[in-house]
Amino acid sequence: MTDGATPASRAEAGPEAGQAGVTADHAAADTWPADAKAGADGAAPGDVWSLARPRRTGGEASSDDVPAPDDSENLARRGRAGGEASSDDVPAPDDSENLVRRGRAGIAIAVASVALAGALVLALYVGPAGLSLATVADALLSKLPWHPAVSVPPVDVAIIWQIRAPRVVLAALVGAMLSGGGAAYQGVFRNPLADPYLLGVAAGAGLAATIAVVAGASPGVLPPAAFAGGAGAVAITYVLGSGAGRDRESPGLGGTTTSIVLAGVAVAALLTAIQTYVLQQHTRVLQQVYSWVLGELSLASWSNVTTILPYVAVSAVVLLAHRRLLDVLRVGEAEASALGVDVARVRLTVVLAATLGTAAAVSMSGLIGFVGIIVPHTVRLAAGSSYRIVLPVSMIGGAAFLVLADLVARTAQAPAEVPIGVITAAAGAPFFLFVLRSSRTRRDLA
Repeated sequence: MTDGATPASRAEAGPEAGQAGVTADHAAADTWPADAKAGADGAAPGDVWSLARPRRTGGEASSDDVPAPDDSENLARRGRAGGEASSDDVPAPDDSENLVRRGRAGIAIAVASVALAGALVLALYVGPAGLSLATVADALLSKLPWHPAVSVPPVDVAIIWQIRAPRVVLAALVGAMLSGGGAAYQGVFRNPLADPYLLGVAAGAGLAATIAVVAGASPGVLPPAAFAGGAGAVAITYVLGSGAGRDRESPGLGGTTTSIVLAGVAVAALLTAIQTYVLQQHTRVLQQVYSWVLGELSLASWSNVTTILPYVAVSAVVLLAHRRLLDVLRVGEAEASALGVDVARVRLTVVLAATLGTAAAVSMSGLIGFVGIIVPHTVRLAAGSSYRIVLPVSMIGGAAFLVLADLVARTAQAPAEVPIGVITAAAGAPFFLFVLRSSRTRRDLA
């Protein structure tokens, strides 16, 4: 701690405070770091600490173990010193803070949902066929069991349901997963510049896809090969990084974030070098491989959607279920562990879930970069840094962003298409530099 007072010293002073109670606690709270006092950028001061329960020492948390929402000092004292807080130590909950936080989350989710709905409508409406909005609506309704008696030309129905709709839905699923995975990686590694490809997903998927193309495999083999390659690369990264961290830096915590990230960089570099060598030996497949590497949704179909939907659903549910624990990890691994959080388990679960969804998305869309950086940081700038807001809003916003990016990709040079990875890179590179130079990012990296 930087202000001369430690949680342990305050814990020892707690019983001696006598009837000073709340006044002494609140006075001491001013010595805590900004991150611990501010909670989750707008949440009640103790919200970050109140998220971790029950404690590691075993047993279920009883009602006596659950502090008031903003009682960060009492929870920190009990988590570090093991002492019991008396009723005089627990202030009344600040309901106004909770209402403000919930209101902010509700507004952010509503705005993102409206943006997604608008993006879906626009993407279904705009295209080279020049269909009117009424025709698009009639074509959509014609496939529903309760649709009104409308007459729509079969060719218009085919354009909407067999060409545009699956592409739009697939773009939304891929965007949601890349953005949600980026936010999750940034939270679990406490690195604001992390993205879904940090641990080698892109390199592993790219190498596996290249080998499949060189071997002359059918197009249907490419997605499962890319999925296996991305997931395998992350598994290697995590085993190497967690082993190094456990041996040298952080026994019992399953490795440090630094060791895992460095292992990911090394694994990605090795796999990329192997992919380059394979392409050099088989130049005839360069065009096919690079069209996949740059990202494409032109061949999207309903079978693609149904293939990745289970993976995306499982990944999203697991990540959203851990969003409170990601807020706890923001205060540091040692502090989170003292509060009863199994840091290694949380990190492994979040990494596996984010990788599962990301590898599934990449296997269908190719390598689409910067989505996991652009959207989560935009959400943080607009709605705060609490992962209870960042994760769900990033998923909704990521879906809207990639739907619009794909719309630009297929209309900017119609009838030709621009690779969607080029569009996201053109938007993401300047945004990346902005994030890197922002005062908030520099503070997080310090």
